[in-house]
Amino acid sequence: MISDRLAETGRREAAGAGHASVYGGSVGDYIALLKPRVMSLVVFTALVGMVTAPGHINPVLGFASLLAIAIGAGASGCLNMWWDADIDAVMTRTAQRPIPAGRIAPGEALAFGMTLSVGSVLVLGLASNWFAAAFLAFTIFFYAVVYTMWLKRATPQNIVIGGAAGAFPPMIGEAAVTGHVSLDGLALFAIIFLWTPPHFWALALVKAGDYARAGVPMMPNVAGADATRRQIMLYTLLLAPVGLAPVALGFGGAVYATVAGITGLGMVALAWRVLRCREGEAAVKAAQQLFAFSVLYLFLLFATLLAEQSLGFGSLFTGWGR
Repeated sequence: MISDRLAETGRREAAGAGHASVYGGSVGDYIALLKPRVMSLVVFTALVGMVTAPGHINPVLGFASLLAIAIGAGASGCLNMWWDADIDAVMTRTAQRPIPAGRIAPGEALAFGMTLSVGSVLVLGLASNWFAAAFLAFTIFFYAVVYTMWLKRATPQNIVIGGAAGAFPPMIGEAAVTGHVSLDGLALFAIIFLWTPPHFWALALVKAGDYARAGVPMMPNVAGADATRRQIMLYTLLLAPVGLAPVALGFGGAVYATVAGITGLGMVALAWRVLRCREGEAAVKAAQQLFAFSVLYLFLLFATLLAEQSLGFGSLFTGWGR
């Protein structure tokens, strides 16, 4: 399958060879290939993983490690866009991405993504340790190959399983500091992992037509909107208590417990509204509100952990992870 896509890339390059003006993307186009919004989330959560890790790292090496993780995330996004250019072209929210819009050649995007992938792993290995570097390499492989090339077009559980790639960065950040992964990193992984389905399925309820045109088996298109709403409710009910795990493990304090408790209840309330509002504009609005609030929820949890650790706030419990 990969060889077929490489051959297709070659054919598209040859077809565009006589039209030099078609390609030649700007710096902004290459930045867009890195999915900067996703990359910023990766950097943020990886930073929290580094700060909450038991141990210390030289600030310069820590910055270099964080930069390598960011570049690795960008490489994953670039390879994702290279592979998904065909479906991006038929979805309204992705049609203007650099490759389907004809601003960057597929082969250039592939070479860019592969170069960044190798470079990021090497830099992380040299700046911190090779366990963290191997973890980053696995994450890039998991997102670009397991999720993008296989799961995304094969199963409505694509977001659930593939969401693990987006949940790995805090563990990579911890590994960059300690050389291993503890219960603390696993707790941060679990929060992002359980957050991903309600976050993306809320969007999928609104964008179901886009995914149907692209032939992507998202949950609303395969199991139906009502089944998707029940799944959103289930995952949110699991997420709310797991969001308090850092408190039990000893690296979340009183402020974090308050924020996680209140926002967790907010997530449950909005998921319940999505479950109950099933028709018309009210259903669309409920899904949009859950999607928007879920972004705020994750940001507040990780920002609070970062603030507590930076300011030296005490934890509520000694915890099992320390």
